[in-house]
Amino acid sequence: MKQIKKKQNQKKTKKLKKLIFPILFLLSLSAYKSVENPDYIDIQELRKIYSSGDVSKWPAAELHENVDKSKFQDIGVLPAVPYPAYNLYSKEKESLGKILFFDPRLSKSGQIACASCHNPELGWTDNLTRSFGHDRQTGKRNSMTILNSAYATSLFWDGRASSLEDQAQFPVSDPLEMNEKLTIAVDKIAKIKGYNSLFTAAFGDKKVTLERIQYAIATFERSINSPKSKFDQFVSGKSDIYTDQQVKGMHLFRTKAQCINCHNTPYFSDNQFHNDGQTLFGTKNEDFGRYNVTKDVKDIGKFRTPTLREVVNTKPWMHHGHFPTLLDVVELYNLGNPSPVQKKYLGTARDSLIPKSDPMLRKLDLSKEEIGDLLAFIETLSTPTRRIMTPEMPK
Repeated sequence: MKQIKKKQNQKKTKKLKKLIFPILFLLSLSAYKSVENPDYIDIQELRKIYSSGDVSKWPAAELHENVDKSKFQDIGVLPAVPYPAYNLYSKEKESLGKILFFDPRLSKSGQIACASCHNPELGWTDNLTRSFGHDRQTGKRNSMTILNSAYATSLFWDGRASSLEDQAQFPVSDPLEMNEKLTIAVDKIAKIKGYNSLFTAAFGDKKVTLERIQYAIATFERSINSPKSKFDQFVSGKSDIYTDQQVKGMHLFRTKAQCINCHNTPYFSDNQFHNDGQTLFGTKNEDFGRYNVTKDVKDIGKFRTPTLREVVNTKPWMHHGHFPTLLDVVELYNLGNPSPVQKKYLGTARDSLIPKSDPMLRKLDLSKEEIGDLLAFIETLSTPTRRIMTPEMPK
């Protein structure tokens, strides 16, 4: 009898093991998912960590192997605006720069100003696919916002300007924009008597030069910065300002969604150039981006990473302006932008110019809910549009 009971107990033990092992496996799988999948994360714990004001306590960002870890800086609150030693800030210089920014007399037609493409009521852009310029000509690229541009290390989508001072001269002489010779633009401003006192206040005398115009406009542009966003308030300790969805979105941004690879630093841009498959190779809208500046084939299709601060207000998106909603943008990256190479160019003279997408571009497999969470977070980087007083033009 004892032997029979022993055998029966052994059979029961085997059955229990068969039942317990799958359960243990599922439990271990759930524990693993708790690290990778926001659905299993304790949101309140994340809320506490991310709003602590201490970035060192945040979960590690999931970075692609191509990201230079030594140069990586996490997202956060913007530091004080940096001014170059050769063009330090002064209130008088900013005031002069503001007037020049809105003055259409810098253009050949006398109708186009910097503010024409960078409207303060439209997120300091124009919300057009591509901007209109001289004689209503359409430009080649979408107009980038100048909000927070003080933190950019190069300007324009292709980075052809190394500073805001350098950037200020390009639109004036561009035939598709203001279409004026720089020397003539300077002469026109110099002949306006109302500018005499403004240049004297800003630079010590009334002399008008191209450099002084550039310096004044750049000083004004450095003053165009975002107020504290909901994101800034959250990471600075106001933990209840975020919804659970926005907390999850922030975590996704830094992990599974891989946005942090390019949109890092408090500026939400790495200030580098990447090919995200938007060259539109072989079409009428083909644009080689950075390559047009460097002539290095490695730069074909690369464009400067735009800031995500105020991104809700700067539609439409991408250098070509073809994306009318942020959902379109997120879906593109979620799919890894499967842009096919047009086979008709293989083996032709253009073969060597076929662009190669950045290896960081890959399918993300974000669920519909995760995409919603991510968008909810991205929206917290923007603030309500503010109006500014348009200055009266000197006569």
